[in-house]
Amino acid sequence: MNAPLTPLPSSAVEIGQIALVVSDVATATVFYRDVLGLKFLFPAGPNLAFLAAGSVRVMLTTPQGHGEVGKNSILYFKVTDVVGTHAAIVARGAINERAPQLTAKMPDHELWIGFVRDPDRNLVGLMEEKR
Repeated sequence: MNAPLTPLPSSAVEIGQIALVVSDVATATVFYRDVLGLKFLFPAGPNLAFLAAGSVRVMLTTPQGHGEVGKNSILYFKVTDVVGTHAAIVARGAINERAPQLTAKMPDHELWIGFVRDPDRNLVGLMEEKR
């Protein structure tokens, strides 16, 4: 019989962001903004753009040293304690990809993201917006 799991500091039950790997961010931005009607949020250089699909953020990116266009999307889950949650998920058997770190300083918060991999080696992001 399996031992009971240690509770997570915060649960990863709400998707906060989905990353789509595209060949050209500008072209993809036009499609998602003008064709699908997503709300454009902000650019982050020539290879990143962020849009909103309701409460879920969509990140358009070119392959950043990994993945292939159309074959490497990432689910990002919102958590309230990214460091503790990342450590607990790794302790439960997830493959650690990158410990949480400051990713971006926004006007009203800091964005911290850490990564683990699922059994098929898909990336799963854990994100916390620290205010």
